[in-house]
Amino acid sequence: VQLQASGGGLAQAGGSLRLSCAPSEGSFSSYSVGWFRQAPGKEREFVAAISWSGGITYYADSVKGQFTISRDNAKNTVYLQMNSLKPEDTAVYYCAAARNWRGDYAHTAPEYDYWGQGTLVTVSS
Repeated sequence: VQLQASGGGLAQAGGSLRLSCAPSEGSFSSYSVGWFRQAPGKEREFVAAISWSGGITYYADSVKGQFTISRDNAKNTVYLQMNSLKPEDTAVYYCAAARNWRGDYAHTAPEYDYWGQGTLVTVSS
């Protein structure tokens, strides 16, 4: 599965962006999906994850109440709605898909089998 992340760009602090993640081909609906981000000079960190059905979601404490992960399996797409953006949200955002997802490990990169190329989000103050 090749994943395409899109929707990144430049936003002002307090603004919003919506990221999308979709496979370049094939169905996405049986995969659980996570979003991770990597800021300059920092390690990649977990942001949010959603089960294949959309019924279970997880968020990093740093984005709880600010970001929302969702999916539309009819459109074969997972979204990350990012509101009230802050300069510290600046990072490359990656989506990743897991065939067999263990919810307890949803925040860990090794749980995911496929990764997208990343989309850059820059938040100006």
